[in-house]
Amino acid sequence: MTMSTFSKRSIAGLMLLGMIIPALAACGGAPAAAPIKETVVVVQTAPPEVQTVVVAPTADANATAAPEATAEPTVSEAFSTPHPILGDVKVRQAIAYCSNRPEMIASVYPFLSTEEQASLLMDTNVPKGHWAEATDGITTYPFDAEKGMALLDEAGWKDDGSGVRANEAGDPLSLSFTTTNAQFRQTWSAVFIQQMAACGIQIIPTYAPASWWFGNSTGLRHRDFELGAYAWVGEPDPKGQTLYACNQIPLPSNGWEGQNYMGWCNEKASQAILAANNTLDRAERIKQYAIFEQEFTKDMVSLPLFNRTEAAAASNNVEGFKPNATEYYTANIGEWKLKSGDTVVLGFTQEPSSLWGTIESSASQRIPAFLISSVSFTKYDYDYQAVDLKQLPKLDNGGATNTDIEVKAGDKVWNTDGEPVDLAPGVKVVNAAGETVTYESGTVTMKQLAVTFEYNEGIKWEDGQPLVKADFELANKIDCDPESGAQDYTICKSTAKVDFLSDTSYTVTYLPGVQWPEYFIYAIGAYPAHQVLSDGRKLADVPAKEWQTLTEITEKPLSTGPYVIDSWVKGQSMTFSANPNYYKGAPAISKVVIKFIADTNQAVAQLLTGEVDVLGNETLGGGAEVQQVLEAAKKGDLQAFTIASPTWEHIDMNMFVK
Repeated sequence: MTMSTFSKRSIAGLMLLGMIIPALAACGGAPAAAPIKETVVVVQTAPPEVQTVVVAPTADANATAAPEATAEPTVSEAFSTPHPILGDVKVRQAIAYCSNRPEMIASVYPFLSTEEQASLLMDTNVPKGHWAEATDGITTYPFDAEKGMALLDEAGWKDDGSGVRANEAGDPLSLSFTTTNAQFRQTWSAVFIQQMAACGIQIIPTYAPASWWFGNSTGLRHRDFELGAYAWVGEPDPKGQTLYACNQIPLPSNGWEGQNYMGWCNEKASQAILAANNTLDRAERIKQYAIFEQEFTKDMVSLPLFNRTEAAAASNNVEGFKPNATEYYTANIGEWKLKSGDTVVLGFTQEPSSLWGTIESSASQRIPAFLISSVSFTKYDYDYQAVDLKQLPKLDNGGATNTDIEVKAGDKVWNTDGEPVDLAPGVKVVNAAGETVTYESGTVTMKQLAVTFEYNEGIKWEDGQPLVKADFELANKIDCDPESGAQDYTICKSTAKVDFLSDTSYTVTYLPGVQWPEYFIYAIGAYPAHQVLSDGRKLADVPAKEWQTLTEITEKPLSTGPYVIDSWVKGQSMTFSANPNYYKGAPAISKVVIKFIADTNQAVAQLLTGEVDVLGNETLGGGAEVQQVLEAAKKGDLQAFTIASPTWEHIDMNMFVK
């Protein structure tokens, strides 16, 4: 799931004012900001909030990083039974050793050189060359089938000559494998299945529709899998707390909140990922990420496979097309031009289920969202650029403050577990000096972060009404409401107060102890508080639990961006026209059509015949069809761009059964 978002405030309004985009990043696969085929983008945000059960592991939290079997966590509820196969770390490690990842890479990128293929292989959850990548103390898993089979023998799964190993009870070593029906994944997973068979592991594949696999109440989110493959979207900041912390395990009891789909709870890793995301000191972050990566690779709960190499293409008629590894290509669509004509057609192989970013965070949602949303900032080239914000509010430009304050018993603070708590004896916090201390009595000095977001003047809704303070207030209210349907409310829970200063500015003050590294992008979105719905109610009066049912929110939201949505014919197309009230002026291209084409090869064919003008990396991806596009570009028939994507494929291992 590539992912997506987050007051995460759902981190909903992180980037877009009008159509708030959530930070769920995760899922189906592709470029940093534009996951391939069926990617649910994870713009993971700060430490996960803790309103859920904390799963306590029985393993020693101070254990070394040696690849030894460790005791597994337990919970006293659904998903509390260790998986009879994957609950054993030796089996998980065996799967890693039996996986010939270079062979998988070659299956989907045959047009790359051996060296280029090798550069894509990942050992941890952080891409190679990233500032947070750990190289010391991690456990690596080079292809070694003999070592993998030896581990299976130790775990009691013997080879009886039938081709499928079995335990003493005669149970076969058989696992289900679930992923999307994208041809890209079917290709590399077929290689994976053969590799597992060579080690005596039977894999039963299910290639599910992305709508089910990444659905709000199905598939991955409800942990309905044993082995599950998808992609996470790399970001300028590694984040990761919503993916791996102990309190981010989705369970029925917490409304399936969180993205730790493996059910993995390693206290040492959990504390490290929280610490890495609760300091503004990069050196300390690198140290904590290294601790996390050591534990992550030792426990082998998720097998990193490879970074995607992707491509995007456009007709020679399109000017201004600017694909980028870490931003969606429609982020600058208001600047595009056509050499002739007035309509540009984008080809999609995946259709969004909703345009409301709080509940849908796939690439197929986020790309059209840029058409109808005012953009607070962009994130080109692993960095951030202010767009509709006057500036990115940072400590060094006066947009933010990080003040020392004295707190006492009873004050609400942010503890070292990434939770909002009342300060009391025994509570662990990080003091202003950056030290972890256990509160006993009296006062303690802590840091309190406050960030002021200021927007450009003149931003309007498509009906001509100006963006006003009430719109920000409504977004803050809805996206922080537990009934809105967001995956987590971390930023909301970490906020002490929000002061809405004017129609263009507000200040977010966090609880003492909150030190989000990317504090300058956690903006609040905006909803048109004045809008009157078809049933006569004002949008501002509709309870959060009903928003998922509102056509005005999910299918035809009011725009603040360069375009407005005219129609959405399910299964066929979306049509957008230029917004006459866009505050930067109407875009040069008067009409945008998003055409849904189920098959990537057919999409490429339509690009070559001129029926489609643009195929982004979320559609074109990096499969064999890319070679055809690159060859056409060499002949001058179209524009093609190869993209070194930070999106990475991986296989999660569900450690518990229902």
